[in-house]
This record gives sequence, structure tokens and C-alpha cells, in this order.
Amino acid sequence: MNKELLTQLSEQFVSTNQWCVLWPEIAMALLAVLVLLIDLFATRLRDRAVPFAAIAGQIVIFVILLGQMSGGAGDGQMFFGGMILPTTLSGVMRVFFLLASILVSWLGVIYLRKQTLPRMEFYCLTLMVTAGMMLLGQSSNFVMLFVALETVTIGFYVLVSYGRNSIFSLEGGLKYLVLGGTSTAILLFGIVLLYGVAGDPSLPMHSGDSLNFLALEQFLAANPDNMLAKIGVVMVLCGICFKIGAVPFQIWIPDVYQGAPTPVTAFLAVSSKAAGFIVLINLITGPFGPMQGMIVPLLSAIAVVTILFGNFTALGQRNVKRVMGLSGIAHAGYLLLGVIALAQGVELGAWAVIFYLFTYLFGSFAVFGVMSHVAGPDDENQQIDHYVHLARRNPFLAGVLAVGLGSLAGIPPLAGFIGKVFLFVVAYQADLYLLLAVAIIGVVISIYYYFGWMREAFFQEQSWPEDKEDETPAIKVCLPHKVALAALAIITVLLGVYQGGFGGGF
Repeated sequence: MNKELLTQLSEQFVSTNQWCVLWPEIAMALLAVLVLLIDLFATRLRDRAVPFAAIAGQIVIFVILLGQMSGGAGDGQMFFGGMILPTTLSGVMRVFFLLASILVSWLGVIYLRKQTLPRMEFYCLTLMVTAGMMLLGQSSNFVMLFVALETVTIGFYVLVSYGRNSIFSLEGGLKYLVLGGTSTAILLFGIVLLYGVAGDPSLPMHSGDSLNFLALEQFLAANPDNMLAKIGVVMVLCGICFKIGAVPFQIWIPDVYQGAPTPVTAFLAVSSKAAGFIVLINLITGPFGPMQGMIVPLLSAIAVVTILFGNFTALGQRNVKRVMGLSGIAHAGYLLLGVIALAQGVELGAWAVIFYLFTYLFGSFAVFGVMSHVAGPDDENQQIDHYVHLARRNPFLAGVLAVGLGSLAGIPPLAGFIGKVFLFVVAYQADLYLLLAVAIIGVVISIYYYFGWMREAFFQEQSWPEDKEDETPAIKVCLPHKVALAALAIITVLLGVYQGGFGGGF
């Protein structure tokens, strides 16, 4: 009987193997191999050819994927024996991760020019981590979810400590390794508990394939009060909360964000957080749906503490990477409002989260782009004081910084303001009045430290004698980088004015 079942499952798996469904991920892996070959054989041109090939290749994949999206994305059909489930949501997040990867590669060009570090490994790791995130958003089985998640996590272990000449980078990499390994153990233990209890023949709706999201959902619906199942769900959620940086699993963020190279900090702040939220959405709307009575209060408590902790701890920070990290904790709390609203039955909650993630992407990369230009070789030691008189030294960078920080703070008419409005609307529709009040308080607090940063750049009083010129050196930005920064600022403004299909349901 076991042999027959195994044969049946094998035939089902083979019959649903359609590799064309995963062409973007395969293309990213092949592009990583191409970058490796260029570095191996084009020794004289490697410094320029490697980043050019990585960025150009990703842009080609991005354009094709965007064209495919416009024709309709995701029909809900399972592939690879139920391991992969493409949906419209996962298709949008594919575009998100690819766009973020292009921008990380661009920041890598700026960063690596100031460092004596190898280039090829950075771009290969970025490509592979992005491919893992794209798979993560389509996972419909805990085996695929765990493998994709570990692909992403292991890549980040190396990227965080990529600045091997810096003790801050090595320290950040070590802390991320230890704490990331701990969160992985918690997540895996939760998965094992769910697998064991859902496969118990003495319980109704047990399954031999209990790692499959659909089978697990049916089991939890039939056994909503099972204590082992509840513990397993909580442990899985704890592992995901580490990835999004929610309290009390945020302890790694300040030191890791400061020590990591600026492009990697941006990668963690945007892509890693987004990957955690797409997994959370898939779990809430999938296998963990029957456990909403327990999940909603738990996530609500986490959201309140996360918003307040992130904003209050960011108030006294002077290191800009720590400011971005701690404020990112608060943004995770805001995003949890949309997830909780979705769990309460507000379907627009998922799209409110996705839109907010896009506004966060453009605003954050605008800020990180400016940070990359302002930073010197000591990338980890960027203080707010380094931005004094930035408007005088380079008005263009100061303007982009103002747009990015203004969007993150939620100032109209920038995209971040509309993103927060969408989240607040779905929270109101879900009757989350307490969470809504806390979120508004958090936004008010955040204005203080965001505007404190802008004040240094624009309004800091002159600190040298009037008969002497400003001795602070000007910052030069080449044309391609100006175009990229201008595009981020313009999109941030345009998304605040016109939201297209995103805002149609609100």
C-alpha cells in the first residue's frame, strides 16, 4: 500500500512538473552563472562587465516578466506536486523582488567602487537570494517554503559580512548568523509539530501529506482547538516575525543594519521584509486560516509593541543606518495592520500591504541611494552629522533625500502618505480602532526623527566664520546615478498623486 501511494504521488509530481512556470527563477540562476563566467574569463574587463551583465540581465528579465504580468498573472493551478502555487499576488511580488534586486545591484556599483572587495560574489549572491525570494512567494508546501527560505537566509549570512575589512560587518554577520539560526530552529520545530500532529491517524482529517498547505488547512479546520497544532502555528509565526523584524524578534536589526554594506542593508530593509510578509499573507489566507481566533489577538499585540518600540527607539539615534533599521521595525508594525485586517476578512488588506511595500521600496532606495553617495570608505559609520549642509554641497542629493524621507514619514502628497492611508482604511474596515490609534501616534512620532535628519541637510545653521568658505567638500554624482535617483524621487511623487489599479478598490 505504501508503495502504491508512493508511486501515485510520484506520478502526480512528474505530471505537474512544468519548468516554464519557473522561468524567471531559472533565468536568475543562469545569469548568476554567466556573471561567474565573465569574472573567470574576462579578467581585464571584469570590474565593468560583471555589474553591467548583472544589471542588464535583470532588466531584461524584469521587462519580460512585466509584460507577462500585463497579460494576466497566476491562475491558481498547482505545480510540482503541490509545491508551487502561482497567484496574482505572487506574480506581483516577483516583479517587486526583481525590481529591488536591480536597485541593490545599482547600489552595489556605488559601494564597491569605494572598497577593495571582489565584485562577482556580491552580484551572484544577490541574484540567487532574489531567486529564492521569488520561489518563497509561490510556496504551497512547507518543504518548498523552508528550502527557499534557507536559500535566502544563507545568502544573507554572507552578504551581511561582505565588508570583511570592517569589524562592524563581521560582527553584524556573526550576530545575524546566530540569531538567524535560532529563528530557523524555532520555525522548523513549529513545522515538525504541525507535520506530526496533522499526520496522526487518530485525529479527524489527518493526512499523509500534512506539509501541503491545503491538507494542513483542512486538518486545522477540523481540529481548531488542538494544543499541539496551536503551538506549531505560533512557532512558525515567530520564525516569520524574525524575518520582518517585529518585536520581540527585532534585536538583530540595529547592529546588523549598521554593520552590513549599504546595499545589503537596503536589501534586508526592503526585500527581506517583503518576503516575510508575502509568506505571512499566504499562511494567513491558506493553512492558518482556521486559526484566526488565536492569530488575530497575537498579531495585534505584536503590531502595537512593534510600532511603539520602533518609533521611540529611533528618536535618539544618530547613526543613519540604525535610524533606517529602527524605523523599519515601525513600518513592519504598520504593515501588520493590513495582515490583521486580511485575517479579519477584509480582502483589500493584502493589496494595501503590497502597495505599501512598493511605496516603501521607492522611498527607502531613494534614501539609501543618497546614503551611498554621502558615505566614505567607512560605510558603517554614517552619522546624521555627515549630512550637515548637504543642500549646499549637492542640492540634488538633498532634494532626493527629502522626497525619500518625506515618503517614509507619510507626508502628503508623497507615496508613503497614500500607502499609510490605504492601511488605515482597511484597519478601519476591520474595526481595528486601537491599532489605528497606535499607528497614527507612531506616524506623528516618526516625523520628529525623519525631519531631524532633513533639518541637518537643509536648515543647519552655518558653523564657520563668515569670511571663510565652506570647507566641506562637494559631492559629485555621475549622470547614470542621477537618472536612477531622479526616477526614484519622481515615482515616489507620482504614486502619491495617482495610484492606478492599486487604489481602485478603496
